[in-house]
Amino acid sequence: MSTDDKRIREFAYQIWESEGQPHGQEARHWEMARKLAEAEALAPPPPAKVAKPRTRTAAKPKAKPAAAVVLPPGEKPAPKKPRAPRKPPAH
Repeated sequence: MSTDDKRIREFAYQIWESEGQPHGQEARHWEMARKLAEAEALAPPPPAKVAKPRTRTAAKPKAKPAAAVVLPPGEKPAPKKPRAPRKPPAH
């Protein structure tokens, strides 16, 4: 049995199962499966992923928290935006 026949058989079985395993639909399932296998064979292959070489780099410095930001003398930090009130729990 060729690879194509195996693929068609797999598709036909999946179609048969998805339709609730009806009796007397073998020819229709086989034809649908053949068309699916043919379309699959004609479809362009997915692009190959090129693996990038791994290199060790120094850890990126983390951003400073807002409280650690240095301001020029005499300048005040911007006021914080107030939080929205909590929603009451749904019952």
